[in-house]
Amino acid sequence: MQHPKNNTPDRLEGEFVPSVQEATLKLLDYCRSNDWAGYDPYDALNSRLFEEFPFLNTRVLRIVLTQVLKRAPLNLRPLLMVGKTQNPKGLALSLTALLKLRKLDLLEDENLLHELLAQIVASRSPDPEYWSWGYSFPWQTRTILVPRGFPNLVCTIFVANALLDTFEALGDEACLGMAMSAGNYFLEKLYYTEADGVAAFAYPLPTSKSKVHNANFLAAALLSRIYRHTGAERLPGPALHVARYSAGKQRSDGSWSYGELRNQDWVDNFHTGYNLTSLRSIGHNLRTSEFEPHVRLGFEFYREHFFREDGAVRYFHDRTYPIDIHCVAQSILTLIEFQDLHPSSVNLAKLVYIWAMKHLWDKHGFFYYRVLRTVTIRTSYMRWSQAWMLLALTTLLEVIEGSAAATRAKPANQLVEAQG
Repeated sequence: MQHPKNNTPDRLEGEFVPSVQEATLKLLDYCRSNDWAGYDPYDALNSRLFEEFPFLNTRVLRIVLTQVLKRAPLNLRPLLMVGKTQNPKGLALSLTALLKLRKLDLLEDENLLHELLAQIVASRSPDPEYWSWGYSFPWQTRTILVPRGFPNLVCTIFVANALLDTFEALGDEACLGMAMSAGNYFLEKLYYTEADGVAAFAYPLPTSKSKVHNANFLAAALLSRIYRHTGAERLPGPALHVARYSAGKQRSDGSWSYGELRNQDWVDNFHTGYNLTSLRSIGHNLRTSEFEPHVRLGFEFYREHFFREDGAVRYFHDRTYPIDIHCVAQSILTLIEFQDLHPSSVNLAKLVYIWAMKHLWDKHGFFYYRVLRTVTIRTSYMRWSQAWMLLALTTLLEVIEGSAAATRAKPANQLVEAQG
């Protein structure tokens, strides 16, 4: 792509889109008014039809129904008796977003933090030994059925990171303890190595030995972050082993396939973003620069392949559609994280925001799911869409507010020079 020029305005207010602050607070009101509960692209198996008609509960029909509801331009869930739920991952993303709003003095009711934290604690998986979390719906892969609430590596990672965010912001030692317990679960139940140099975390079940690179990086990043706070010596070794294994699977162009199974050979936006931000987190927390070449090469691939000139983001690296709201959110987060590697990254993040507000924002205060070539899927998803965008907007707002504060702090002569 041709990268946007550096003259994208720092102020995004205007008649054509709401300001970032206005959109953030309106989205917050939407999430709060719905008690953080909603539909999910993968929640088809919450349909009560499977209870009413058990003969429908087969692998093929589970896959078909999931894909039908995920792809349908209209939301068929009310007709199929699929209810709204609170998802632990969505709660965790929202908790981190609220902590950012608190730091910006934009959170009017701090009780929201404690309410979300209580809901996260209450939604833990029924494992008495470790703190862990799973999705609020069962989901069928091509080969296995993951039960509702079953401990899930990726879901637990995002919850544990939100708990660490809470510990860092509020000093809540109980949150650090829960995150440490989650890390122990990874090491005791999910970490494995093989004779040919493989090091990975089982996903989505402890018995699953597929090598999924974003899951590896995310788990290694969490372990390294816990280590920075606790000094637990058992954590860095497995984290580095797994990170080195998956880093070694980076392609020469800077990309990663999703995983190593034959049916996992695709390259997408938000999982690539996970890979890059996780590698940087590992380097920061373990004080190593060994992954920096992977990050630089990967970020160049990311910028070159996942953005149109108008700010629309691609789901896959080799075609435009679908344009997915989760990719919009992760694009904003990734561009801001790596603004030091390219001078126009923040401007590109702003351009992504403007495109999303023009094409995916609903005046009622939520974001649509996807833009396809011929239709927009306007279904509201709480975890996939609203929670991710709440985090992305608060992160963008931090940058804008920080830039404004830096400008206000400049002496008058420096302001003249900057404007000249």
